Amino acid sequence: MKERELIRLAHEARQRAYAPYSGFQVGAALLTKGGKTYLGCNIENAAYSPSNCAERTAFFKAISEGETEFEAIAVVGGKAGEKPGQMCTPCGVCRQVMMEFCSPETFQIILEDENRGYQVFTLGDLFPLGFGPGNLRKDG
Repeated sequence: MKERELIRLAHEARQRAYAPYSGFQVGAALLTKGGKTYLGCNIENAAYSPSNCAERTAFFKAISEGETEFEAIAVVGGKAGEKPGQMCTPCGVCRQVMMEFCSPETFQIILEDENRGYQVFTLGDLFPLGFGPGNLRKDG
């Protein structure tokens, strides 16, 4: 699947965001190594801490369906009713979830820029020296 198609799907997911408090809508499209795509949007809560980011929503949907191998994720975000402006990078918690299931060297994070272009980063680019399963394995 091409980067542009993942970005298009992320925009589609963004339209479903539930963000009545921040007004900041985020959409994500997660591509598995098997070619399936899972969409996620941010879901806010009045108590704030139970809120969930778009990226984690997509990951949790995929994992709950038995998927554990991932290739890429596209993320777009911005104020409700506006076109996304600057790149919307995953938060630290989302990067940590990605680290649990994805290779820092090969997993791609696709971010649309303010000119409707995009940039592709690896997880390692955005989360250098990340803590993952290998840090807890005795043989790792």
